[in-house]
Amino acid sequence: MCLLLWGLHEVRFGITRAFGGGLRQVIAAGTKNRVLAFLSGIGVTAVVQSSTATALILSSFCAQGLIGTAMGIAVMLGADVGTTLVAQVLSFDLSFLAPLLLISGFVLFSGFEKRNGRLSHVGKVLAGLGLMMLALGWIKSTAVPLKDSEILVLILESLENDPVMAIGIMAILTWLAHSSLASVLLLVSFVVSGILPVHVGMMMVLGANLGAVAAPIVATIKDDVLARRVPLGNLMIRLTGVILTYPLMDTMYKWLVMVDDDPARILVNFHTLFNVMLALTFLPLTGLVARFCARILPEGDKSADEGYPRYLDDRAIDTPAVALSATTRETLRLADMVEAMLEEMMLAMRDNDERLVTKVRERDDVVDRLHRAIKMYMAKISQEAMAPDEATRYLQILTFSTNLENVGDMIDKGLIPMAIKKVRDHKRFSDQGWREIRDVHKFVVETVRLAQNVFVSEDVNLARRLVERKDELRLKEAWLTTTHLGRIREGVPETIATSSLHLDIIRDYRRINNYMCTVAYPILEQRGLLRETRLIATDK
Repeated sequence: MCLLLWGLHEVRFGITRAFGGGLRQVIAAGTKNRVLAFLSGIGVTAVVQSSTATALILSSFCAQGLIGTAMGIAVMLGADVGTTLVAQVLSFDLSFLAPLLLISGFVLFSGFEKRNGRLSHVGKVLAGLGLMMLALGWIKSTAVPLKDSEILVLILESLENDPVMAIGIMAILTWLAHSSLASVLLLVSFVVSGILPVHVGMMMVLGANLGAVAAPIVATIKDDVLARRVPLGNLMIRLTGVILTYPLMDTMYKWLVMVDDDPARILVNFHTLFNVMLALTFLPLTGLVARFCARILPEGDKSADEGYPRYLDDRAIDTPAVALSATTRETLRLADMVEAMLEEMMLAMRDNDERLVTKVRERDDVVDRLHRAIKMYMAKISQEAMAPDEATRYLQILTFSTNLENVGDMIDKGLIPMAIKKVRDHKRFSDQGWREIRDVHKFVVETVRLAQNVFVSEDVNLARRLVERKDELRLKEAWLTTTHLGRIREGVPETIATSSLHLDIIRDYRRINNYMCTVAYPILEQRGLLRETRLIATDK
């Protein structure tokens, strides 16, 4: 049984690493209507071989507001059908394929581990399937002697007379295994071996279907309300299905025997029939179920904490492409906060508003917390499984987010003390001096926005423009320093009183500008568009 679960784990892991980003795109794109959502759930779960994995992906999408609860429930109905299709295939005796799958999986994994990450993960998938075939063969052969066990006879007799106990025990075992597929395959092995009566197996299949929803509920219990509604809706649908199906077990058994009287096929076909009936019944009612879930789990009136990450999802860590996409979105949020700090800083200096200065300082604490969350999240992402382009992107995100946090610190440690000094000393810039500071501020804010575009698009032309702005501001600072000294020579009172403030503010803005421009260097360097040094070579 452990070997079966380990093989299933390897299949999920390999598929998630190799195709995880594409599977998430399929789910996101397939939620335009209920039928497409249902079909996307079937397709993704048939590949991943886990409705639990699909449920966790859906929960993260719902938490981010990308998918509504009704569409998420429709996807889950498809996911539940999808896992039965996998059970249909694996219920056949395919143990003869185990050696071929194991060998080919090992060759792919070991041969392409360093050269092609996707092929090596496909190798894991094949090896995992081989382990599952091997484990199922062993379970069937090892279970045969259990027919003569007196203890097992007593247990089965008690389960036969207490269907609630049979359903409950199987639900708990399925929750512990985190896989209804593994549970159903185990039941099929016991039925084939003759140690489990078919009608008891059918009751336990109901328990396996009920226990499959426990893992997503437990995994999302501390998540946002929106993330918990889809697992709750799936639980209500399955519980209703079990209650309504139990009285019809004898009738359904007769139907199934007419299709195929093989005990293994009866059990697997019942598993499929149960989930198809649930889909046909509840697919038109997903909106009603979603509203009921919303009443049970209302969002409440809690105020959003800006320092709490909105897009970082621990369930995406096993898929570097998806995890990096999430950190990109969170880093853009960080950039927006830094830009807001600059804008509020300028308003505080213009209006001599010390309360606004305090607000900017508090925002820096938010920036620090969000940056810490991004950094800790990225530390969890496994770099070993990354493709070369993903590793490059990883470094870009980490560098840009760190630079944004540094800019926040420069505002906190540099511009804020100068703003407080200006407010408390009742100092006033000259009209020309204030225009110069305002122009530099506008220039730097535009650089921040351009840096975000470069960070997202990695456009070479935009990267060149960003680097050019670094030299522009350097020359601009030199010219502004000259004009400032000219006003001092002319004896302008405001200029003399605020000379150090004026020059220090422009200096800090230039440093902020430089930090923002660094996002362009890796892009230009990859394309050979950077010189090694600005120094002119001289003869020694």
